[in-house]
Amino acid sequence: MISIQDNTFINPQLQKIFGRVRQSADFMPTWQMTKVLVQELGPDWREKLVSFEDRPFAAASIGQVHLGMLKDGREVAMKIQYPGIAESIKSDVDNLLSLLKMSIALPEGLFPDNSIEVLQRELQWECDYIREAECAKRFRALLKGDPFFYVPEVIEDLTTKRVLTMELVSGVPLDKCEELDQETRNEICYNILQLCLRELFEFRFMQTDPNWSNFFYDSEKHKVTLLDFGASRGYGKEFTDHYIEIVRAAALGDREKVLGKSRDLKFLSGFETKVFEDAHVDAVMILGEAFAASAPFNFGTQNTTQRIQNLIPVMLKHRLTPPPEETYSLHRKMAGSFLICAKLQAVFPCRDMFEDVYRRYWNQERPALIDDPNGAEKGDTAD
Repeated sequence: MISIQDNTFINPQLQKIFGRVRQSADFMPTWQMTKVLVQELGPDWREKLVSFEDRPFAAASIGQVHLGMLKDGREVAMKIQYPGIAESIKSDVDNLLSLLKMSIALPEGLFPDNSIEVLQRELQWECDYIREAECAKRFRALLKGDPFFYVPEVIEDLTTKRVLTMELVSGVPLDKCEELDQETRNEICYNILQLCLRELFEFRFMQTDPNWSNFFYDSEKHKVTLLDFGASRGYGKEFTDHYIEIVRAAALGDREKVLGKSRDLKFLSGFETKVFEDAHVDAVMILGEAFAASAPFNFGTQNTTQRIQNLIPVMLKHRLTPPPEETYSLHRKMAGSFLICAKLQAVFPCRDMFEDVYRRYWNQERPALIDDPNGAEKGDTAD
């Protein structure tokens, strides 16, 4: 999560460490990889494939990805989890917290223990490939027929809790799209930001990891493929009812409503100092600027990150309660979406985009979400 954030958030040494984690990890030796596949898929797993590359073409922090081909000729990507990774999450995250405490001072107002609890839960989700497969299938259904986004198919008979097989897709991650023409970059970013709003306010189900490599742009098909659904989660209607009003109040410049709805959502306890309330509202208003004007918003020249960071010391000093649990992953996704737009120097109007989402939110019925005990959410027809 930290590896994709603005470089000014943590010191350069830690940034390099997290950047390396995001890009790659050590490969499993072939014997170990084969052992996992036999344990998960059975000793005859190769008989389900025409070919399988023993050497992975990608690796990350919890698994590595191999190329295979099905008997029908389709190429697939098989993500294989490192042995023992799920069992080591708690100790690894505790070690990360210790590392951060040694590297930067963590004020009480950050509520690091709450952050770590959320992080541990999300990492446990990401280690459950059956859950991720269900989330991927859900997004594939939600975005079926979408003109710009594509979700690859899950190959169910080659998917278990530690092996996830999906159709192979083409394209490049979004951080490799900086040299595309301005119109194309604008279109990519417009759709990324619009999808972020739709996930929260239309689907109420969001893929919350905005890592560059989770979005692959295919210039020939002129589409973005969405990948890695392990951190997907749902949001209850009560939460989104309040949150959409906070965003709209910020877009309209209504500071009092931002403050009132923030209390409704338990961002504030109601006993904060005026200094904290002003800093909180200032931060929300800054984030709402993109949705405030009808003119094109220049993400490449905005200084949102620096202005927010100037307010953080005040908020950390005076904060009395941790933010709502839902906002940890939500704000990661929203910040990541804005960073993608900034990275690609996008320029486009955002107000009508949000107003359209706002109108549809209150005028249309949407599937209600019921929390699954494993963290995945299911829909029914009630609202």
